[in-house]
Amino acid sequence: MAKNEVPTVAPVKNFKVPGFKASGISCGIKKTGRKDLALILSDTPAECAAVFTANKVKAAPVLIDIIRVKKGVTRGVIVNSGNANACTGTNGLLAAKRMTSAVEKSLGLKTGEILVSSTGVIGVPLPVEKVEKAIPELLKNLDNNGLHSATEAIMTTDAYPKKAVARARINGKTVTIAGMAKGAGMICPNMATLLSYFMTDANIKSPALNKALKTAIDASFNSIIVDNDASTNDTAMIFANGACNGAEIKANTPEFAAFSRILNDVSLKLAHMIVRDGEGATRFIEIDLTGAASLQEAKRGARTVAESQLVKTAFFGGDPNWGRILAALGRAGIKIKEEKVSISFNGVPVVKNGLDTGNEDRAAKALKTHDVKVKIELNIGKHSTRLWTTDLSYEYVKINSAYRT
Repeated sequence: MAKNEVPTVAPVKNFKVPGFKASGISCGIKKTGRKDLALILSDTPAECAAVFTANKVKAAPVLIDIIRVKKGVTRGVIVNSGNANACTGTNGLLAAKRMTSAVEKSLGLKTGEILVSSTGVIGVPLPVEKVEKAIPELLKNLDNNGLHSATEAIMTTDAYPKKAVARARINGKTVTIAGMAKGAGMICPNMATLLSYFMTDANIKSPALNKALKTAIDASFNSIIVDNDASTNDTAMIFANGACNGAEIKANTPEFAAFSRILNDVSLKLAHMIVRDGEGATRFIEIDLTGAASLQEAKRGARTVAESQLVKTAFFGGDPNWGRILAALGRAGIKIKEEKVSISFNGVPVVKNGLDTGNEDRAAKALKTHDVKVKIELNIGKHSTRLWTTDLSYEYVKINSAYRT
């Protein structure tokens, strides 16, 4: 799939959550004139939780949010795209605070009630005056159906907006979780989404919300790789306003398990969209590794294979070069016995007990598809993991060599 092609994505119906409004407009940060400013707002104070980048170089909005999210309650978040507001020093921090202050003052809120995110080019001063000037229009456009436009406004190199919604009956009430994300490059399993936001009308407090979010991210955004670069701005947030009027969902209960299931479903759908939209990607690759000595070793082995440039380029060429996978496993620092390893591509065995199966022609034909499933059996222990990645194409180099121009 070339970058200028839009993947087939099922339309999201009824993409809204009771008690939330949103909007997305253009304020002039992007040279193209495309939407670049979004606001997600809860009608009432919402419980919140967040996970941020593990990169030690953190953007100004991340530094501010890390402090503000500790309160556990917020009214929403303002987001700009086209400028990361990262590596911008004291002026960057002031600009991020001016963004939130402009919304807070306009709505009569207290300082700290609005969170902030940015995404785009690193090291360029944020033209915060353009954001402040656009606040009246941003507020005017707030709507219950505004999540669509907000999703468009957080995009950078994305080929299409990424959004998902799920509903379930919990405590006798219909609970809705809607999620949006942006990301196509700088995707690494260390909070990999760049930006993602979840809105729910569930009645759930911040500590339980935080537990559910971390579990969902570990199985989705922390299980995808495009280029193994962790951004300075990676942020995942969830807001719960209790508008469904149900009983409180408490941790470690059947109701919490039900809530977690639909949150996991939404986050995994978004994570898969990010991989499918990976910059220049022509393959969507699932790596299923089983039989590891520990879960940590399973993850390390699968990740080493997924981030190998030689493995990724082989898939781009449709070459069933299993030797590159076995070599990657051998340097992953995990327990491995070559004579026990088996590998298959889309169900075609290429390695059995460490040796070639003679199925190269069949495997080559099996790889002539967009979706590729790699099954790796270590046969050392009982632990397994699954993650998703892309191939590495000419188009990826082209996109990222000219990103700022």
